[in-house]
Amino acid sequence: MNDIYILGIESSCDETSVSIVKNGTEDIATVVLSQMDTHALYGGVVPEIASRMHVENISLVIEECLKKANMTIDDITAIAVTNGPGLIGSLLVGTTAALTLSYLYNKPLVPVHHISGHIYANNIDNKMEFPLLALVVSGGHTELIYMKDHYSFEKIGGTLDDAVGEAYDKVARVINLPYPGGPLVDKLANEGKDIYPLPLPMDDDSYNFSFSGLKSAVINLAHNEEQRGNIINKSSMACSFQNRVIEIISKKTFKALKEYNIKNLIVAGGVAANSGLRNKLTELAKENNINLSIPALKYCTDNATMIAASGYYAYKKGIG
Repeated sequence: MNDIYILGIESSCDETSVSIVKNGTEDIATVVLSQMDTHALYGGVVPEIASRMHVENISLVIEECLKKANMTIDDITAIAVTNGPGLIGSLLVGTTAALTLSYLYNKPLVPVHHISGHIYANNIDNKMEFPLLALVVSGGHTELIYMKDHYSFEKIGGTLDDAVGEAYDKVARVINLPYPGGPLVDKLANEGKDIYPLPLPMDDDSYNFSFSGLKSAVINLAHNEEQRGNIINKSSMACSFQNRVIEIISKKTFKALKEYNIKNLIVAGGVAANSGLRNKLTELAKENNINLSIPALKYCTDNATMIAASGYYAYKKGIG
């Protein structure tokens, strides 16, 4: 069988990324151009600036990736591109580039859902084994997805309001941490003590999550302490917040694993880089004889490697 080379394009937010992946698992070359330093000046991603920078960078990133792989577009089997969800303007830049390449070079065009990309980041270093449960934790999503085979996605639970990554960023702003706040909250949590009486959010029998109440509890507690003239211990607030998040996520995830009789767990999304969550899930997986897969840190945040990896299976299934 001939090898299949997928060129992936990811531009859903503030990373312009292009990757070439062989047979869905081998990262031949990946280039990621981040806009983080620019958006940090504004305290968050500015959509208009993001799309403008994608326009400036997309052609250069495509050329650099092909050069890095020592390949030409003629060596590529198909073009995979993130088609959502994400910032509309940013997505438009990536899809336009992909459509242009597809038309000019007569290559199949494969649309890829951003979250399926995050899931398939797990297939790069470790082959996914089925059936499996995917815990998706990112700035825009918190979901539990059951998969019985490749490209079979069944959502069994998800957040009813804020995604976990969004909650991290909002809590970071409350305790005056710079953007991006999520990684800083994780770092501080490892230095603090769990001393603040925060609630365990949506502690019920469902597989759904809710983080808006926990976020509000942090805001109210910080406000009350300020009114009393007390100074919030940032490290301990981060620790208390992160402990509640990790407890409810791990509790519901392992409940689902047990009730669905699943032995394979993968973690996907930017919050998969969180050290506290990684450590807790690793500990529980060992205790419960669960095969756990968490992507390498470079594949947790937005990148085109995951889009090309997912695009391989979409291409094989004739999705286009």
